[in-house]
Formats: sequence, C-alpha cells, structure tokens
Amino acid sequence: MKIIIIGAGRVGESVADSLVSEHNDITVIDTSATRLRDLESRFDLRGVVGSGIDPAVLAEAGARDTDLLIACAAEDETNLVCCKLAQRLYGIPTRIARVRTSGFADQELLLGPEGFAVDRIICPEESLTRYIVRLVEYPEAMQVRDFAGGRACLVSVRARAGAPLVSHSIGELRQILPGVDMRLVAIYRRYSDEPDRFIACDGATRVEPGDEVFVLAASEHIAQVLAALHLRDGQPERPVRRIMIAGGGEVGLRLARQLAQEPSRFHLKVIEELPERCVALASDLPSDVLVLQGDTTDEDLLADESVEETDLFLALTEDDEDNIMSCLLAKRMGARRVLALINRRSYADLMHGTQIDIALSPAQAMLGELLAHVRQGDVQAVHSLRRGVAEALEIVARGDRKSSRVVGRRVNELSLPPEVHMGLIVRGLPVADEQAPGLAEPQVIIPHSTTVIESNDHVVFFLPHKRLVREVEKLFRVGATFF
Repeated sequence: MKIIIIGAGRVGESVADSLVSEHNDITVIDTSATRLRDLESRFDLRGVVGSGIDPAVLAEAGARDTDLLIACAAEDETNLVCCKLAQRLYGIPTRIARVRTSGFADQELLLGPEGFAVDRIICPEESLTRYIVRLVEYPEAMQVRDFAGGRACLVSVRARAGAPLVSHSIGELRQILPGVDMRLVAIYRRYSDEPDRFIACDGATRVEPGDEVFVLAASEHIAQVLAALHLRDGQPERPVRRIMIAGGGEVGLRLARQLAQEPSRFHLKVIEELPERCVALASDLPSDVLVLQGDTTDEDLLADESVEETDLFLALTEDDEDNIMSCLLAKRMGARRVLALINRRSYADLMHGTQIDIALSPAQAMLGELLAHVRQGDVQAVHSLRRGVAEALEIVARGDRKSSRVVGRRVNELSLPPEVHMGLIVRGLPVADEQAPGLAEPQVIIPHSTTVIESNDHVVFFLPHKRLVREVEKLFRVGATFF
C-alpha cells in the first residue's frame, strides 16, 4: 500500500515505524529537513520537505496514486486542510486526520465529503485516556484490549506465586476454574540475563511465577481470570480508589475529568508544576478533585500527600525522565501500582522488569486505530503488543464454503502458521454491529479443533510476530464468487 504521512513528530514517527515494517511504500512530509533525514537514516522511507497543505508538495510526494493519507501534524487545522486537498485534488481514497479538538468528533457535516473529507479522526490523547481507564477498571492487568465491540478482551497479567492458576499446566486450568471459558494464547517468561522469551503454549505448558500471561476471554470473565492469575488464593480483590496523577497536561486533564464523572468512586489528586496550569485545572475539574502545585519528583510533596496510601500512581507529564523518576520514587515510598507514560521506545524497553508496573507508549495506544485501515480483508480491530513486536487481530469470516478458505471448515482444517494462535470467536454479531430486535445475544466461543467457522464469525488471533499478519489476511480473503 502507498501511504503519505504528514508530520514527522512523535506520532508520525511511530506510525511510520509500524507501517514500514509491513513493507508499505511510505512517504513522510515535514517542514523540518533534519527530522526527515533522521527518519530516512533509520527507516526504509522517503522524505519530502515542505508543508502538507501545499498542493505542489503533495504532488511531489506522489499523491496522485496514493492509497492512504495520514495527517498527524501538530496543528489540527493543517491536518484537516490536508485531507480536503487530498480528496479534491488527488482523489486519495482514504484520509485519516489527527484532531485534538473534541468538538469535531461527531460533526458529520464538517467531516464528510462536502466538509473536510476526513474518513477517520484519531486523537492519541483520547485513545490514551480510554486505555488508562480500562487499566483502572482492571488493576491487576498490564494490558487490556477490547474486541467485538467490547464483548471480548485480551488481557496480559503478571503471574504471581500462590495464585490459583499459577504453577499449573494450561491443560489443568479448565478444572481449576470451571465455568470460565478462556484461552491462554501466549506466555513471555522472564530471565535474569536476557530479555523476556516467548513461550509457545500447549496443554503441557506450565504457568510459572513471574510470567507475563496473555489471555482471551469474554468480557464478563476478565476480572475472574485476572484474580486467578495474580491474587494469592484467598486474597480479596482490592479495587482502585485512591489515584494520584502526576502531570496536568492534556492527558492528565482528560483522565481526571473522565474519572470524576463517577462521584465518590475515586479520590483524585492531580500534581502540576506550572501555577497557571493549576488554576486552569482547578477551574475545569470538579471541586472534589484536589489540584496541587509542585514538582512530581519532590519526595516531600509525595510524602505530605500520603503517596503510600495510593492505589494507582500515574505519571503523565510530557517528560519521560520525570515520569520514570516520579514512578520509581512513588513505588519506593509505598504506592501500590505505578504507571509511567514513556514516548521513547528505548526508554520503554529499559523499564521492562523494573519497579515500574506499566510503561505505556502513547503511540502504541492509538496505533491499532490506524492499522485497521491498512490491513487487507475485513479486519475489525488491531492491537499492537509487546512494543510493536506482537499483534492481536480481529478479522471477520465472509462468504461461503465455495468462496472462502475458512467458512464451513473446521479449525484443524485451516492452513494457519503454527505460531498463530486462534483465541476466540464471537458469533451472532449483526453486520453493522447494531443489535436489531429479535436477534439472539452474540456468543463468545473458545474454539477447538472441531469447531466449524461460520460466515460473519469474528475471529480473534494472537500473532507473536507481525510478519505473520499477511498469511492470516490471505487465508480470510474471499474469492471472486463472493458477492
């Protein structure tokens, strides 16, 4: 696929990195020749110096035969104008814009063909906020990814000694946790002198303490699965109540505003260094959210605010080093769980296995929304995992036995690579994902070797390597006889 990316900032760089690795033809437009030279030296792509709202620059970038334009420059206005030019002048079929302004989200007239001609809006800050809220809901999880409109989830969790499912083989899990349909799709095992190693899963594979375990299950079973892998037998679940947010920027404000929508559920504190920003936060947030002016790495401030009683400490400033240091400090002082927002991939890799429970990349939180537009076939959801190495993919089976390689066939008849793990099937979803009167509730199925794939099944896969994506897409592609 031929793709033009407008903007070589953090988001543009992360998008380019992910898409180049999938053998797409990438051109990046930016006004900074220095940033473009840096990208060209690290990735197999082409850079064009100039503004994305200049028709001549778009033409030089090859807009006339481009399949997808992703406008992720710093300014919303630039991205919206780029999409309009791409439609009117060059007929680029798919146009995605990064837009921070929340008022555009539901403005169909403004974004439609007669408006700015944006097919999809992405907002990394909003994606990040939604993702952190899911981690608040499931405090034992390291990652939470939704499929089939939230009916199924993929979660990763650190296995803890003494938990009911730990130190048992995968084949024994069903007897230990009867009535809970789940599929353990991957294990990443810690080693003292090397990076975590992927462990292929079968019935004889044992879950060891310290393993990062990936599990697919229906959403209603997720809390029970997490508890069985992370909480010692008999230990009660402890919900998140006290939250401290370090950093009152756009992400911190969005998160505090969303969490405060449920009065009395959370005890929220926001720490911000800039006095004028504190005033803006205090006026924007409800009165029961405590806004504090100070340095997020100030040990005395954290002690005065009883960080040792905090259930979740979230470092969300724009400075990676401050986020890392404040999390390490909060953890040492007794915070139960800490999360650091880290933009640099090299820093995120270094944090793995340290006292920081979750090192979260803003770009990784929203990459799936972009990848779903790049994938071939009827891909509904994509989630980038393990810092972009692995992937979870939701794809819909279409056609019939004549036009499809999967419909009407048992799972053991599918020509899937051995590393690909089929986790679950969601059956009975309406085509437009709108529940019509009289339709039965969709069913989450854990597939076995004799399970037969039906048309319109939503199948969720775990792929330990992104290079396997094309083989799965090819398998699900329908033939010419499908209308």
